[in-house]
Amino acid sequence: MRVWRRSCMGLLAVLWLSGCGGDGDSDSLEAEQVQSVDVSTEPDEARASSPDVAPLPVEIDVSASLRDDRRLMVEGETSLPDGARLQLVVERELSGVRWQSRTSVTERRFVGGPFGPGSGLPDGGYTLTVKLLESSVQPATVRERIGDKGEHLAGPLVQSGRHGLGQVASYSRRYLIGSEPRRATDQADVLEVE
Repeated sequence: MRVWRRSCMGLLAVLWLSGCGGDGDSDSLEAEQVQSVDVSTEPDEARASSPDVAPLPVEIDVSASLRDDRRLMVEGETSLPDGARLQLVVERELSGVRWQSRTSVTERRFVGGPFGPGSGLPDGGYTLTVKLLESSVQPATVRERIGDKGEHLAGPLVQSGRHGLGQVASYSRRYLIGSEPRRATDQADVLEVE
């Protein structure tokens, strides 16, 4: 019974205190607070309505050539902005051994290599992949064009990046080097060894 009385007394005290302290202008005070909240959100809305950045259709065209030492050189053209950081990966199909290099776009072009061991690439099939790295590691000028999460990238080469870091672009092409029998059923460029 005592517990019930204490609960009721506590409830009455809370109700009494909540009714105190007002001089009848509490409604106008609340209205001012609401107005100040509305005013503070206007700049965010103005920023959100700024002109959108046009989508950037990603195009990558690559050519590869063998040097005299049987190492692979890569050259390419792209629609990506100057300064964009790319990763080039050459992988031997038979063993899965990879050679990689990072490069940047300059005047819509990029170059990478030489790829392969000092003794040269053995005959066989190779896959060359060109990847646009995540926006978080791109220079500020590139991020402005492609978006903080790559959201302005468009086209068939664009895909979701790993680990939820936004969109990236990736291009792959298969090459056959040397005189290995042509057993490939898919398209591959043949680089002849002279």
